[in-house]
Amino acid sequence: MRHFGHIAPEVRQRLFHQEPCEFSADSPARLLAAALGATLYSPATRPRLADDIVKQTGRGVVSMVLCLEDSIGDEDVAEGEENLVRQFADLAGRQGAVEPPLLFIRVRTPEQIPDLVRRLGPAVRLLSGFVLPKFTEEPGMPFLEALASAEAQSGRRLFAMPVLESPELMYRESRVETLEGISRAVDKYRERVLALRLGVTDFCSSYGLRRAPDMTAYDVQIVASVIADVVNMLGRADGTGFTVTGPVWEYFRVQERMFKPQLRRSPFLEGQAEELREALIEHSMDGLLREITLDHANGLLGKTCIHPSHVLPVHALSVVSHEEFSDAQDILRPERCGGGVLRSQYTNKMNEVKPHRAWAERTLLRAESFGVANEDIGFVELLAAGIPA
Repeated sequence: MRHFGHIAPEVRQRLFHQEPCEFSADSPARLLAAALGATLYSPATRPRLADDIVKQTGRGVVSMVLCLEDSIGDEDVAEGEENLVRQFADLAGRQGAVEPPLLFIRVRTPEQIPDLVRRLGPAVRLLSGFVLPKFTEEPGMPFLEALASAEAQSGRRLFAMPVLESPELMYRESRVETLEGISRAVDKYRERVLALRLGVTDFCSSYGLRRAPDMTAYDVQIVASVIADVVNMLGRADGTGFTVTGPVWEYFRVQERMFKPQLRRSPFLEGQAEELREALIEHSMDGLLREITLDHANGLLGKTCIHPSHVLPVHALSVVSHEEFSDAQDILRPERCGGGVLRSQYTNKMNEVKPHRAWAERTLLRAESFGVANEDIGFVELLAAGIPA
């Protein structure tokens, strides 16, 4: 699989200076963590889940979470488990027709992990891991232990994606202690923890808050403070940190069909970027675009998504610009290892080799995953090209 792999090769060639790399569920964890992109959530009870997965793969989705937790009622858990087993078997029978995305199951209890791995049987080869809810140290360790046991049982590499969403993280008096505990837990299982996910909806719930569609998570100051502390303690670029993904965007009244006509007027040829931008704003996409941009600025990569219309904007805004790529390459040239300051090739900024080195390394990893745009290609062109016909 690859990002933008659903569009024609000749279109990718026009868009990209460096195309996104190919990867699979067996690729190195470092690459997979960067390549998660827009992780699309789906309730595990959907009756045509296998068909949905195939459909979303054809629309550019590379990672999905099949949810047995908050997205379904307590009374539907057993049905959801049975449905997952059936749908994985169905999907396994289609192997060769299409490579499915990275698939994760969001569980409620540690006991579900080995039980589901056993029940999936040979179809477990399609499973990349589990999403662990409301993760803190004491309740979280049994989940990680169960995952390690299931991995040994199945012989299949399985990753964990803990969700940081507990009230203890919100409350100032317990936040640092809670983060220290989470750090101990995930560090012990570092090779199995692919990414940490933020549960901002639960954070807001602790205070009876809900952000409006014209507000980002960073406009809600109490939530922004938690994101900052999570990145501070768990997202460092010194080798101790983890990939932290962006929070969910709750609003999806914008259906793709509503702005497809504007995209279909071909911004490549007619220069209608501003018109398209206005159409996106009119249909309440601007909040999502602002939040994705702020995610990147605050050290987050990838995003939890609950609607297919969010996927392509996340991926389009994750592509590295030609200017960013040029700066990163300059900073990381072997002859620059001693440090120093240099003017960027775009002659519009200072690149300071030592302070900007970690940024450059992360930028090149993102470039490997999402590609590098050609000089004259921006977000609008990437978005337009990615909309299925």
